[in-house]
Formats: sequence, structure tokens, C-alpha cells
Amino acid sequence: MSLLLPLCAEGSDIDLPSLLRLRSTFNYTGAMVFYFVSSDGHLIYMGKDKYENETLLKWGWPEDLWFHVDDLSSAHVYLRLKPGETMDTLNETAVEECCQLVKANSIEGSKLDRVKIVYTMFTNLQKRGDMDVGQVGFKSERDRRYRTIEKNREIVKAMMRTKEEKYPDLEAERLRRDAEEKKVRVEAFKKQLKEKEEMERKKKEEDDLRSYKDFMNSGEYNSNREGGKNLEDDFM
Repeated sequence: MSLLLPLCAEGSDIDLPSLLRLRSTFNYTGAMVFYFVSSDGHLIYMGKDKYENETLLKWGWPEDLWFHVDDLSSAHVYLRLKPGETMDTLNETAVEECCQLVKANSIEGSKLDRVKIVYTMFTNLQKRGDMDVGQVGFKSERDRRYRTIEKNREIVKAMMRTKEEKYPDLEAERLRRDAEEKKVRVEAFKKQLKEKEEMERKKKEEDDLRSYKDFMNSGEYNSNREGGKNLEDDFM
């Protein structure tokens, strides 16, 4: 069970740095995760086994793209999209590299010349209580993509040269990510509110100026001026 999420709920008085320090007192050891870098600089990662895959399913990021060999057991491979990218705008080379990596990490799929790979956004994954460890479904079938690939040892070798083994605190990383996203949203909202207030202020000034000019040009103003002159003439 998460030690941090209940304390990070909306309205909590406990800040994220304090929560992370609290977590460190439990000597938390993260899941084993293998990290790779695509040829164009994308972060790619996968778990060691189905238990690590289960942890990745809990703490993936909304911008992560998930890959798996279709209808066969395999590693869960994730690629982190860069700002502005989508599943359908990601370049073909990065997609192919993830597909080759997930094929190479499938006991059955690695033995086949050709396999079918399914990939979708992390947010489209669905984990139900009746599923086995590491098993996952999909919220929307139409938001999946497929690619049939042939074995390419050169791509796999290039990917393996970037491999790093780490034990990250995936929950803490996700919480930091969410906190930063919230901070950006709040700052954007404040900026939008300030711009709106400035626009309303300028509009009021323009409306006041327009009303003043209308009054100056009105017959009422001219009549008052003429009446004032006549009154002055009476005292001359």
C-alpha cells in the first residue's frame, strides 16, 4: 500500500518534501527497473519480471507509451513521450526500437521471426482486481496501435548498449511529477487571471473615456454651456 498518496490528498497540510523524507525513514527499496535510451533521446524503461511490471502499472506517467507482444507473455516496455508528442506523432524509429526491445524480452516471442506488437498510452491501461500479477487490459480498444515486426538484432544490440539497472522509488517520482504539473497549472491559471483582470481594467478605461466623449458631444453638455453664457450675460 502507498505510504504517500493518502497524505498527499487535496487539502493535506503536509508538503511533498516532508512526505519524501518520511518515506526515506522506512528504508524503502524500489523495484528493479531497466532503463534504455532511444536513438533520438527518449527514455525507455521496463521491469525485471511480472512483479516489477505490476509496480510499473501503478506508477506509470500519463505521457508514457506502453508496448507488449500481442497475445504472448513479454516484458512491459514504456517510452516517455516528450512535450507536445502523441502516440501517433512519435517517430517511426523510436516505435521500432521499443517493438524490438519488447520482442527480445518475450520468452516465446524472441524465438519467432515475426511477432505482432500492441502499444497504447499508459492512461488507456486497465487493471482489474480479478487479473493475475502483471496482467492488464484496455479501457478503449480503438486507442490501441499494432505493428508486426521481424527480428532485428542490430537494433536490439544498440538498445542494450544503453541499458542501466536502477532501483527507483517510482511512487515518489510520480508524486514529484504530479506536483510539478499542478504547480505549472496553478501558475498558468494565475497568469490567465491576471491577463483577464488587465483586459477588464483597460476595457473599463475605454468605456469611461467613451462615455465622457459622448457626454462632451451631447446636446445636454452644449445646452449647459449656452445656459451658462446667458447667465453670465445677465450680470454684465
